[in-house]
Amino acid sequence: MPTTLPPLTFAGDLDRTALIPATRLLVDLVARPEVAAAWDAESSCAGMSVGALARHLVVQPLRVVEVLTGPRAEVDAEPLTVDQHYAQAAWIQQDLDGPANVGVRTRSEDEAAVGPDAVAAEAREILGRLDDVLAAAPDVVVLPWTGAALTTDDFLVTRFMEIVVHSDDLASSVGLPTPQFDAATLVPVVRLLSDLALRRHGQDALVRTLSRPQRAPGTVAAF
Repeated sequence: MPTTLPPLTFAGDLDRTALIPATRLLVDLVARPEVAAAWDAESSCAGMSVGALARHLVVQPLRVVEVLTGPRAEVDAEPLTVDQHYAQAAWIQQDLDGPANVGVRTRSEDEAAVGPDAVAAEAREILGRLDDVLAAAPDVVVLPWTGAALTTDDFLVTRFMEIVVHSDDLASSVGLPTPQFDAATLVPVVRLLSDLALRRHGQDALVRTLSRPQRAPGTVAAF
């Protein structure tokens, strides 16, 4: 019988301020001349330019600012856990040509049209706001794009994951080393990805990938 996993949540167990050094690494990466020089070239993410990927990366801390400073919505239902949040995510249920994923690429391309200098400047402006935004954060937030509630810690981990994964995407797109995130950022991301991979592929696939590569499946991707 498959193992029944407990709900995945980081509520009360997250260093929220880890977002600040993570965003600082993001700012440094987006502002690199290699990124600007390849702005219109295709990135490591199929169908997405380097500029669009850089813009999508900057959107992650921007969403934190928007959600944590937005109107305080009343939460009637129990907040979703992280595993529930991803189980309902349209972009995971669809392939790369599904509406949710096409929408992300289209918006990112449109927003990247302002150019690399403007995108880098916005990233620096967002970084400058994070101290105050995190200090005044509520315990629960409602995501305006889904209407679902998450604890603030769980929401922040979803942004940590996006920053770590897409920083690697962007760095690989232009031949730069991947930014090295500190443990307070990286450990929750690894926990998130491994938990989702275990739910998706099962015990044998994950354990073998980590310990017995000769018997490992082709992939244990979380998404």
